[in-house]
Amino acid sequence: MNTILRIGICSRHSISVNFHGDFIDQNGKIYNGTYTFSESVFLSPKTNDSIFELYDITIGINFHWQRNENLCFIGALECKLNEGMLIAINHIELEKYLNSVIASEMNAKASINLLKAHAVISRSWALAQVNKELSEINSSDCPKDTENRHIKWYGHDNHKLFDLCADDHCQRYQGITRINSKVVKQAVKETEGEILVSDNRICDTRFYKCCGGITELYENTWDEHHHPYLISLTDSNTPNTKDLSIEQNAVDFIESEPDAFCNTKDKRILSQVLNDYDLETKDFYRWKVEYTQQELSSIVKERSGIDFGEIQNLIPIKRGASARIIELKIIGTKKTMIIGKELEIRKYLSNNHLYSSAFIVKRTRNNGFVLNGAGWGHGVGLCQIGAAVMADKGYDYRTILAHYYPNSEVKQINIY
Repeated sequence: MNTILRIGICSRHSISVNFHGDFIDQNGKIYNGTYTFSESVFLSPKTNDSIFELYDITIGINFHWQRNENLCFIGALECKLNEGMLIAINHIELEKYLNSVIASEMNAKASINLLKAHAVISRSWALAQVNKELSEINSSDCPKDTENRHIKWYGHDNHKLFDLCADDHCQRYQGITRINSKVVKQAVKETEGEILVSDNRICDTRFYKCCGGITELYENTWDEHHHPYLISLTDSNTPNTKDLSIEQNAVDFIESEPDAFCNTKDKRILSQVLNDYDLETKDFYRWKVEYTQQELSSIVKERSGIDFGEIQNLIPIKRGASARIIELKIIGTKKTMIIGKELEIRKYLSNNHLYSSAFIVKRTRNNGFVLNGAGWGHGVGLCQIGAAVMADKGYDYRTILAHYYPNSEVKQINIY
């Protein structure tokens, strides 16, 4: 029997669904057309070409590309009532799920070796979640807050009623809406059952858009567990010789544009990796954000729920191997606090999320702030834009995987 995943799509008081083709519930009732549910129900497709459509689904939650779209799905639909909210859960076969993830994470017109690499890591990560291989990643293990210190990372322990969510918190999954190329199905089929393993365990195959030149250590972004395949490395064939945890080295690195696979403005390659809304992001290898003091103070208060008063300064306390800030001191007229880790810093300092926490802080004449940064995402594991450039240069998918996940190997498993 195929491995079946349970994907959480949305949570609402009631859920409206448009069934294209016949679906049947537990009592044998047939559904075709539009219905609104407010109680738990499980509906299975009667035929393989039956699909269901959900309206106004938020994608890119809290990120700068957030928007709402209508999305179509194959497989079964479960509406599960929990604490007064109805959760839409899609039950779908693993390999069919992967077709959607790859097309959702990047453009379906990407090169075959890039898509194959992504098929392997998306399959690995999903199976690791289902098999509880990542049980050590638990948000409740974060240190307890003190008056002047808040360190937090985001695990996947909050998904109790399904295996994975459909948004960037897990893997982008937008149903069949963006599956518009046969090459995606080819990539999934030709890597069927292939996963990455290290020390006989399924790899926690993290990925993101752009590392900015150097990838980050896993433990600098999430819990303190070390993974030998999620280490820091240059996104090129030239090793890094400087310690970017040292502030001046980080400044020099971010203010430069070192050669790297992901250092590209080639629209042909970028269009293979970035979907339409991702292409709205023009600068990501190196970027700049400017705030007045009032703007930044207001954003930090709204996003953190903490009244720092007027923000006086932002001081990096601890940086990782890619120059990403792990701990940041926020100094305000009412409160001073150290915050971390990477995603929490990005969350506090933007109305959505900063591209990354690899940034340096400069002050303007009017007490404003300029953040000059590098990269797009957490920087751990595979750099999607770098992998796209590698594929374009002729590297095969196994070489790409070996570059971003050293100390791992591709293994064939039976998924049925």
